[in-house]
Amino acid sequence: MSDAAIVARGLKRSFGAVEAVRGVDFTVARGEVFGLVGPDGAGKTTTLRMLCGLLDADAGDRVVCGLRVDEHHDAVRDRIGYMAQKFGLYADLSVEENMNFYADLFGIAETECGPLKERLLAMTRMTAFRERPAGKLSGGMKQKLSLMCTLLHKPEVLILDEPTNGVDPLSRRDFWLILEELVRDGMSVLVATAYLDEAERCHRVGMMHEGKLVLADTPAALRDGLPEACYAVRGENLRQAQAKLGQAAEVAEAELSGAELHVFVKPGAGTGALEALGQPFERIRPSLEDVFIAEIRRQNLRAA
Repeated sequence: MSDAAIVARGLKRSFGAVEAVRGVDFTVARGEVFGLVGPDGAGKTTTLRMLCGLLDADAGDRVVCGLRVDEHHDAVRDRIGYMAQKFGLYADLSVEENMNFYADLFGIAETECGPLKERLLAMTRMTAFRERPAGKLSGGMKQKLSLMCTLLHKPEVLILDEPTNGVDPLSRRDFWLILEELVRDGMSVLVATAYLDEAERCHRVGMMHEGKLVLADTPAALRDGLPEACYAVRGENLRQAQAKLGQAAEVAEAELSGAELHVFVKPGAGTGALEALGQPFERIRPSLEDVFIAEIRRQNLRAA
């Protein structure tokens, strides 16, 4: 366990009759980006908050930076940076004033904080905006400022809860470039995200559904490990094609994906139903979204 940045074993948490997290197990290696993906209500935020020590676990073991969270709450919090979905920025304070405020909260002296502030401002390309009030920043700039404030005490592990939710694509890309630089410097990152294209940038991905971790592996292994063959159907009347294929015995699932229809053919089955459509189709490598849809279908079938 001491070789890992984060270890979760059998984590459970309920809120009344609702089982928010149901026996979650995963490990985040040092210097790794581990992504938790899943829909709203899957249990991602509850899992992160338990690992940070902000929520008690009903059962299970939590080890962060080699320390058991149940026994070393304060020491763990000193070693992690946690960025919640709504970080507490102060709109009337400037970028630099917000950073100074958080430095004071962490008890960081100006002599130590000054050089780090300059590096963070340069890394996030925010130097030119250091005097701008936080309330007048764009959504992407606010997230960069939140990240800088989280990094001021030099955490070993960074835990991020949907940090780019609602942020424009260019700012999302910039944010991930910053994370990649931090990881190259040795930081470990656990990030919850609703964007499966972001999950592709993680070293490993855990897929959550209804409080359980249903899959966990590298993005490539998840995509290559799908038991069903995946095909893309193109052309017009895709909804009609979806309805027809949904009745075919060899088809496990047919889901619209942008301007295509992605069809999951059961293992060992042929493409007769696809050929009968009379529309162009080709076998494709599934995306993480395809993998997640297929796994959720399997989970629902098991629960039925």
